[in-house]
Amino acid sequence: MNTDIVLVASLVLVIAALAYLVRSIRALHRKVNRNADRVSKELSGQTGRIKSELADVYHQFEAIEQLLPLLKLSAPLPPSRGWAASPDFLLTLAHVTKSIRPRLTVELGSGTSTLVLAKSGAKKIISLDHSPEFGAQTREMLAAHKVRGVEIRIHELESYPSGYKWYAKSTLKGLAKIDLLVIDGPPSSTNSDARYPALEHLISLLSPKATVILDDVYRDEERKLADAIAKALPHHVMTILSHEKGTAVISPKSGRTNAT
Repeated sequence: MNTDIVLVASLVLVIAALAYLVRSIRALHRKVNRNADRVSKELSGQTGRIKSELADVYHQFEAIEQLLPLLKLSAPLPPSRGWAASPDFLLTLAHVTKSIRPRLTVELGSGTSTLVLAKSGAKKIISLDHSPEFGAQTREMLAAHKVRGVEIRIHELESYPSGYKWYAKSTLKGLAKIDLLVIDGPPSSTNSDARYPALEHLISLLSPKATVILDDVYRDEERKLADAIAKALPHHVMTILSHEKGTAVISPKSGRTNAT
């Protein structure tokens, strides 16, 4: 009798242990599945981002390969992308400049873009820069490439009555009948809507057939400026190019330039 009781008790304990083991395995299985789903989603997201980055790198490589033969450089180019202009933007600058042959080009923010404009046939370039460091680097780069006809006007940003900071009034002296306006400064870190004052101060100085090119229009502030400029120029049309940072080209409806 005692033996039977012991056997039954042992059996109950074994069954209970097995039930606990089964529940534990099922819980572990569910947890593993949840983790596997999470890892799968993370891997899928990372794969998508990597594919997108590789596609963008390839696009920039294509752009630089097309750009370099157009410029016929005698010295190296500085690094592009990041804070500097991306190759796809620079290629558009070269293409538009060669197409319209501007007599006066005004550029907000100097750098590699200044060299590209000069090497693409812009006759006279006035580039505004608020940074003595970057302005000096641009001058050295232009000298290394034996480029003439470019004026780099360097002056710290000036406070205006409306409360914003923008390029100093003195740097705008003599500007009129601008055929090509390139807006790639000042940096957005200087103040909110940092580039928007270009609408107030420069649009009235454009020639009737002027072209305006804006970088960084994937950012809300720059896209707002591009839309405002397009609205202020009713005889022009705006094209948004799917570049790394987004490029807007605002050109006359007649004799429209096919930007790339």
